[in-house]
Amino acid sequence: MSIYNNAEINKNRLLVFKNKRSVKLNNEELLISRFAECGYWFDKIIFAAFDSKDEIVRAVEDGKDLYENTVLFCPQEMRNTLGKFVSEKYCAEFDNFGTLTSDCCSVFMLHSDAVTALSVEEICAILNKKYNKKSEKSYIKTVGASSEKIAEAIEKAKKICSFAEFNVFENFCDCSIEIILDEAIPKNIYDGVKREMVSVLKEHIYALDNITLEERLVQLLKLRRMKICTAESFTGGGVGKRIVSVSGASEVFYEGLNTYSNESKAERLQVKELTLKHYGAVSEQTAAEMAEGLLSGGNCDISIATTGIAGPKSDNTRKPVGLAYIAVGLKNKVCVYKFDLKGSRREITETAINFALFLAYQSIK
Repeated sequence: MSIYNNAEINKNRLLVFKNKRSVKLNNEELLISRFAECGYWFDKIIFAAFDSKDEIVRAVEDGKDLYENTVLFCPQEMRNTLGKFVSEKYCAEFDNFGTLTSDCCSVFMLHSDAVTALSVEEICAILNKKYNKKSEKSYIKTVGASSEKIAEAIEKAKKICSFAEFNVFENFCDCSIEIILDEAIPKNIYDGVKREMVSVLKEHIYALDNITLEERLVQLLKLRRMKICTAESFTGGGVGKRIVSVSGASEVFYEGLNTYSNESKAERLQVKELTLKHYGAVSEQTAAEMAEGLLSGGNCDISIATTGIAGPKSDNTRKPVGLAYIAVGLKNKVCVYKFDLKGSRREITETAINFALFLAYQSIK
C-alpha cells in the first residue's frame, strides 16, 4: 500500500519506540495510514530502541520545541517511565487517556501492543478542535491508473482549488483517491475539483464514493438483474471469493470453478483438446473458451475466466512469469485481455483479481 498527499502539514512528529531487532513496520504503517485518512501527516518520524535510554532521550529531545504535536507509539511497558520523562521535559502531566497539553504543544501516547484509552480518531478529533478544522471528504476509486496519471489529475484539480488535500491509497492497482476540502469551500468549487479529476481518470474509474470494487460489481449486477460465474486457473478462486464476500452476493453469483488442470478445463468448461495442445493453458484462446464454457451452461449472463503464470517459476512452456489472460464473456461476445504483471506471486495474483473484477464491471456498466 502506498500513500500520497500534497497538503500543508501542521508540524506533527511521530516517535516510535520498538524492539531494535524487529524489522516489520506493519503497525507503524497502519498508524500512519489512519492519521492520513483523518487528514493529518507527519513531517518527522523517529524510530528508537525502547531498551536504550540514550536513544529515548535523543528521540524526545530532538526538535521538541519545533513541533506542535507529538505522537508517542510505544509498548505498554514503557508507559510509566516514558510518561514521567516526557512530563518532566514538557512541564505538564498526562491525563488518564494519555494526552499531555503544555502551553504550546500537545503530546499523545498510543500503545503498540495493547488497546489504549486513546484512539487515532480521538486524537484527530482533538486536533480538529485545536485548529478549528472542519472538512468534507469525497472519493474517486480507480483500477489501473498509473501514478503519473493520478499525479496529473491532482495537479489539475489543485489549479481549481489550491487548498484541496489528497490521499491516494494503492492496493494491487486498485486506488482509492480521497479528496479533502474545507466544508466552507463553495459546492461549485468542490464539484469542479472532482470533475477535473474524473476527466483525466475516467477510463479507470469504477466508483465516485467510498465503496469497494467487489461491492460496486455486485451492486451493478443486481441493478442489471444479471448472474455471474467464474472459472479460475491461476487466481485460485480469489475472484469468486471477493464477490461472495459482499453481503447479498447470492442474488447474483451462480458458480465459481477452480479449473487448474488441463483435464478440468476440458471436462468442466469444454475447452478443446486442440486448443490446449496448440496454444497452451495460458493463452488467449484457452481463456476465451473457459469463459464460453461457463456461458454455455445457460446459468449466467456474464462470466470471468483467468489463466496465467503467477510464479515464482515459469511452467514448461517457457512463458514468462506474470503473463496472464483474463476473459469476460457476455451472451453476445467474449473479450480477452492480456497482462504482463510484475512482482511476487501474491502481487501478480491479487493484481489480476482486481483487473478481473474491474473488467467485469466495465463490460456491464
